[in-house]
Amino acid sequence: MTRTAAAAITALPPIDRRAIPPAAAEGTWRAGDGHPIRRIDWPAGQDPPRGSILFLPGRGDAYEKYLETLDGWAAQGWRVTAADWRGQAGSGRLGTDSFTGHIGDFAQWVDDLAALWADWLGQTPGPHVLAAHSMGGHIALRALAEHRVDPDAAVLSAPMLGFTGQILPRAVMHRLARLMCRIGDPRRPAWKWSEKPGALPRGRMDLLTHDHERYQDEIVWRERRPELAMGPGSWGWVERAMASMNGLERPGVLEAVRVPVFIAATAADRLVSIAAIDRAARRLPGCELLRFGKEARHEILREEDGVRNRTLAAIAGFLDRVTPRQG
Repeated sequence: MTRTAAAAITALPPIDRRAIPPAAAEGTWRAGDGHPIRRIDWPAGQDPPRGSILFLPGRGDAYEKYLETLDGWAAQGWRVTAADWRGQAGSGRLGTDSFTGHIGDFAQWVDDLAALWADWLGQTPGPHVLAAHSMGGHIALRALAEHRVDPDAAVLSAPMLGFTGQILPRAVMHRLARLMCRIGDPRRPAWKWSEKPGALPRGRMDLLTHDHERYQDEIVWRERRPELAMGPGSWGWVERAMASMNGLERPGVLEAVRVPVFIAATAADRLVSIAAIDRAARRLPGCELLRFGKEARHEILREEDGVRNRTLAAIAGFLDRVTPRQG
């Protein structure tokens, strides 16, 4: 990272992470089949704009958790948009209850991203950057590999390219997930959430971040906006996630991606596989990997200031190199 990038990050004024910033506007985008998807937009904080960033969150996530980062990018001159994934946060549910996350196929999310990208591209100034976290990072990378989106650069935080803690080989786990989908409703939850529906399980913060106050931000938003609460994924989600990850592992798929990609990840991640991320980083031409250890957990953009500022400065330096200012 450059000293200029680091100084720009630390100089940003703090915001109220538990309120929608005054400059941001919430709205709705409709997918090709009419399904309503929440979005939020910031105007660029400078003229001419630095460019535009489209951000997508992870599984069970909501853009409210990333207001601090999104508003910071806007303050640096970027035109910023963030959106839900179909079937989570404030964009409805696809399962049989209000808490289980389900999707019939990850291809649906790739289709939604491609359509949103096409609409957004025509409304925003370049250069254009696609940014995403966890499951969002997986879908973004798949959309890149399938040439469904064409950003000038991509920024991925802890992309979901494999799961941690698998005792059995991935192929065996995938067969098990397919079996579970056949012997019962694939929309049923694949793991236990908590005794009380919607309640967050104990120890969850230990999976996500060291920063207690940033973790509490999510709880406040869930209390104010109950529609944001989501629990486990369905067996259908698990099976389709594994199938999609297997697709990205095929020889030649990631090697064909020509978009510059920045990845921030941590070896201490207890949700997504750092080994899978390392493999992907080696296969992606021109990929830059910022790799943390025990100082960072899964939600790197919501970590304590030392990790978070280092990550944002590295992203800023990467974008300065690969997406020079226009005009």
